[in-house]
Amino acid sequence: MLECVINISEGGNPSLLQALSTTLGSDLLDLHSDADHNRSVFTLAGTESARVLAREALKIFDISKHDGVHPRVGIVDVVPFVALEPSTFDDAIAARNDFAKFASEELGVPCFLYGPERTLPYIRKHAFIDLLPDYGPANPHPTAGAMCVGARPILVAYNIWLKDSTLQTAKDICKQLRSDSVRTLGLQVGPSAQVSMNLIAPEITGPMAVYDAVAALAPIDRAELVGLVPARVLAEIPRARWTELDLSNEKTIEWKLAQRNRALHS
Repeated sequence: MLECVINISEGGNPSLLQALSTTLGSDLLDLHSDADHNRSVFTLAGTESARVLAREALKIFDISKHDGVHPRVGIVDVVPFVALEPSTFDDAIAARNDFAKFASEELGVPCFLYGPERTLPYIRKHAFIDLLPDYGPANPHPTAGAMCVGARPILVAYNIWLKDSTLQTAKDICKQLRSDSVRTLGLQVGPSAQVSMNLIAPEITGPMAVYDAVAALAPIDRAELVGLVPARVLAEIPRARWTELDLSNEKTIEWKLAQRNRALHS
């Protein structure tokens, strides 16, 4: 089983996002949208629905009209494939390469690969400057931009909203938290400052650890899980803290897959 966690550069149009969701059926495990980021994270089961979502999103959204605080290179901005048992990382690499070939040939969108070759932050810094796409045209598509297509282990996307703090405070906290297992961005999200994180090794540094680290540096308004969390990561956190950390059994990958299986066999 492969999971695909597609980030679309659109988060402020609920009706169009709902229309996209209906094309995905039971393969849609989770949808998280944010209007200030102007970004939506679709967590999908399998690989075919990733093509459906990309195809449909490019029909209705235009990157030249996009405005939001989150960095991006395209409408279908990030397409990571993640191996869930019993699949392997090699399966995720194969799915990544197949998707990039499809997107470049059928949709005409340049694709940058990440994974063993390079990181996603590297692409964001170097794309079309001193790094050419691995697949497709050498220049951005006029309405779709480009895609970052990857293969990666499971990560946890996690945001912490600060209370009565400045953007500079968020950026200073990000510098202190950044490590081999935590990637960070300090963002101004509406009136609030936010520490936005990818916990790329959540078994080493999970949601509770980063929450407590931030709390030691600034008052916290709230925490926000973006997408889903592995059950094994949740199991390491005392149940009494789940609500505070925006976690629950229902927000695990395993819970959502079980729901999908029930729907498919009902």
